[in-house]
Amino acid sequence: MQLHERLAVNSARPPVGHVDPFAELKNRVHQAVIVDLGRALFETELEPEEMRRQVRAEVRGLLEQEQGVARADRDRLLDEITDDAVGHGPLEKLLADDTVTEIMVNGAHDVWVERNGRLFETAVRFIDDSHVRRIINKIVAQIGRRIDESSPMVDARLPDGSRVNAVIAPLSLSGPLVTIRKF
Repeated sequence: MQLHERLAVNSARPPVGHVDPFAELKNRVHQAVIVDLGRALFETELEPEEMRRQVRAEVRGLLEQEQGVARADRDRLLDEITDDAVGHGPLEKLLADDTVTEIMVNGAHDVWVERNGRLFETAVRFIDDSHVRRIINKIVAQIGRRIDESSPMVDARLPDGSRVNAVIAPLSLSGPLVTIRKF
């Protein structure tokens, strides 16, 4: 077995203790929101807070139809799915944290931040590598760029001026990588 094959096999398995029991539910509700709201998610005329309010209402309605989900879990899922649909998913809270100067995503289950010049591992996790890819695609689409196998690396800027560097396969053997240097 070649080195890149071993790395691919190891990166496909989430680390022990990092499995999200609601991953399938989150994906299903997120896809339903996209189907239900469709083009409204991409309208630039709508204020961001109004968009977030509409998405939250849609997600809340879909989660109320789910049986056996505790209220605390529903509230957490509401925030996570809304962040995925209108924001930058699990990175949203890190982007809002003023003490964080850099965010480093080394695959779906390995997210680090820099605070006061020191690196800290976070509890932030993505569902899988495709979840990371969706967030990367959302970031680069905002500036009219793309990232795919023919162009596997991109530099971009977030609306607030933060610099983003993303790398995917075949350049990255360990999964999608993202670095965000905040301003």
